[in-house]
Amino acid sequence: MEKTSFLISLAVASCLAWGARSFGLPSELVHRFSDEARTVAASRGCCGRFPVRRSEEYYRMLARSDIRRLGARYQMLFPSEGSEAVSLGNDFGWLHYTWINIGTPNVSFLVALDAGSDLLWIPCDCIQCAPLSGYHGSLDKDLGLYNPAESRTSRYLSCSHELCSLRSSCGNLKQHCPYNIKYYSENTSSSGLLVEDILHLASTEDRASVQASVIIGCGRKQSGGYLDGIAPDGLLGLGFGDISVPSFLARNGLIQNSFSLCFRDDNSGRLLFGDEGLSSQQSTPFVPLDGKYITYIIVVESLCIGSQCPGKTSFHALVDSGSSFTFLPDNVYKRVTMEFDTQVNVSRLATDNESPWEYCYEASPLGMPAVPTVKLIFGGNKSFTAVNPIFLVYDNEGELTAFCLALQSSQETLGTIGRRDLDNTRRMPLSSPPHNRPENPLPTNEQHSSPNTHAISPVVAGRAPLANSTSVSKLIDAWYCLLLLLTQLAVFAIG
Repeated sequence: MEKTSFLISLAVASCLAWGARSFGLPSELVHRFSDEARTVAASRGCCGRFPVRRSEEYYRMLARSDIRRLGARYQMLFPSEGSEAVSLGNDFGWLHYTWINIGTPNVSFLVALDAGSDLLWIPCDCIQCAPLSGYHGSLDKDLGLYNPAESRTSRYLSCSHELCSLRSSCGNLKQHCPYNIKYYSENTSSSGLLVEDILHLASTEDRASVQASVIIGCGRKQSGGYLDGIAPDGLLGLGFGDISVPSFLARNGLIQNSFSLCFRDDNSGRLLFGDEGLSSQQSTPFVPLDGKYITYIIVVESLCIGSQCPGKTSFHALVDSGSSFTFLPDNVYKRVTMEFDTQVNVSRLATDNESPWEYCYEASPLGMPAVPTVKLIFGGNKSFTAVNPIFLVYDNEGELTAFCLALQSSQETLGTIGRRDLDNTRRMPLSSPPHNRPENPLPTNEQHSSPNTHAISPVVAGRAPLANSTSVSKLIDAWYCLLLLLTQLAVFAIG
């Protein structure tokens, strides 16, 4: 089987400030939480929050720093329900999901995996939530509903908490901290209150149970796509922010600041917190947005079709696991698609305004025409190739009739590297792994360096269209791995 892996590394930069009294030693030492360090950090737009001196959080952050210097407590962690992650097709908005357990006693939730946002939120004390029943396909258990009052380990965050970003809307600092997140998809949002509770995990070393305190969004009101089947049971944000689960686990010394998402062509996959990947993997740096590292953005220096690399195809791209498709800035899209169309020696089909794909071509059950590769070029002469960047289209009898270039145009200057969908004809049951069954292994060194690899990557939750395309199915996909090491590096395993 053709296999590939895709790795992203993200590390939070730390700041060290000092001021020299003269051109030689001695130098003035400045504490990292001092007013001087705060001023320097603010001027550079880095280093995040600063705790109140001698507060409980002040000493907690110092202790966390000591733990990080001593090394992480666990090599890797995964959800106690198992590391599996799967796509359930159109009923669940074409995203990938995994089961997690939260609270004491624990309640299970089927959460969507989204590297484009930070917060883990679940339906809770609902004012407006998606229905939790009536979905097609087979789940081996019901979707969950969270009630903080029923968990012995829950506590609401107050507006004075360091991670309460909406404290300005609080009447006083003792109130419960609200949250309100608006996602990329039109009118799609989640709002409610922030809660701290236990996320149940397990260690890869000995399968030991690990109870980790994390911040959870008690999602009381959802809108847009979240009412139409996208993430009805919650969403696990895997982004750069301090409130995300990977960041929280790392700050508490449980893991290295990294995680991996790997998927296979049968819709199966797995999620591992603390996975640092292989030393052979190549890297490209993340870049800031408006001067800050707030999301996974990389620079694509050029985009090549086959052996031809059209000029002026450089762009910045968001890498995200919460969307199915890849979007290019319109000027780049036009140059790339024209070159692709030139190289495909087969009749192009007319498409209507309802189709998300503009470049579709005739195909026959007797064989596919030659399809040029699509290659992304990064700094340092590094590249990443999508060997089959197409969707196959079948008629009602299951006969191959066409294929489409799986790229879409965007009016934004920021592109999105998105995950292509897998077979939408299958309904895969999502069940907890048997306790005596080994976890899905990481791709081997050989799989990481396979010469004919291709990859798919992720975009913002809810961006994939909800309408089921009856003509698009059975796509050409294989293993890909999205690994996030919190280091300001995006690392691609290319071979």
